[in-house]
Amino acid sequence: MEKKDIQTLDDIKLLVNTFYGKVQQDELIGPIFQEKIQDRWPAHLEKMYTFWQTMLLDQHTYTGRPFPPHAQLAITATHFERWLTIFHDTIADLFEGPLAVEAAARGSKMAALFQIKLDHIRQSPFRPLL
Repeated sequence: MEKKDIQTLDDIKLLVNTFYGKVQQDELIGPIFQEKIQDRWPAHLEKMYTFWQTMLLDQHTYTGRPFPPHAQLAITATHFERWLTIFHDTIADLFEGPLAVEAAARGSKMAALFQIKLDHIRQSPFRPLL
């Protein structure tokens, strides 16, 4: 199968649905997602479509703040590494091109930023302002 770049909302949906399908099956991070999201997967996926549509296609459909929902989760660098491995593998399996590269880079930057923010919150004696 010849791969193409991420170009449309349908491409975003394919990426998101494939990725979260793998996440749900993963023994390390799957239970964390399942406990938090429970039966709200359709709403979560819809939010992820708009997030990546805004990030990659410059179509401003996402409103929200991606970090706060993650701030209370018991997640570590190991969890972020697994998330990134699944995310990068999913992109590589489905797409190739500049936006595919950008998606992988943005995922890496987001994971790094979230880890820094979580470490800061966990080490601070003050209640976080989220």
